[in-house]
Amino acid sequence: MTTSIRDLVARAKDRVSNLSVTEVAAALENGTVTLVDLREPDEVRRDGAIPRAVMAPRGMLEFYADPSSPYHRDSFDPSATTILYCASGGRSALAVLSLMELGYTDVAHLDGGLAAWKEQGRPITFEES
Repeated sequence: MTTSIRDLVARAKDRVSNLSVTEVAAALENGTVTLVDLREPDEVRRDGAIPRAVMAPRGMLEFYADPSSPYHRDSFDPSATTILYCASGGRSALAVLSLMELGYTDVAHLDGGLAAWKEQGRPITFEES
């Protein structure tokens, strides 16, 4: 029996912490979180990003997040509170599982992604050209 991406995302959401826009906004206000945007650069240019987000395209996340990787970025800390987001919440739900495998203990995702953030009128930033 085959599994669809919809099934994979649903199973991931059953296993991870799904945060609302309000919860993510509160975490950002407290300044106690690393917010990671998993979307591709063209998506970020086109649709904007949540202020203070660290950019890590989904294909590079594990490489940036693993302290033993030559691609590791200092903004990633397995002991820090980390919240992931993407366009609608599918990629970020799946990515939380990967970070958990890498030893991240306080990791969650923005349920509904950037779309949910925008629907609630939250701020967006755009790259300067």
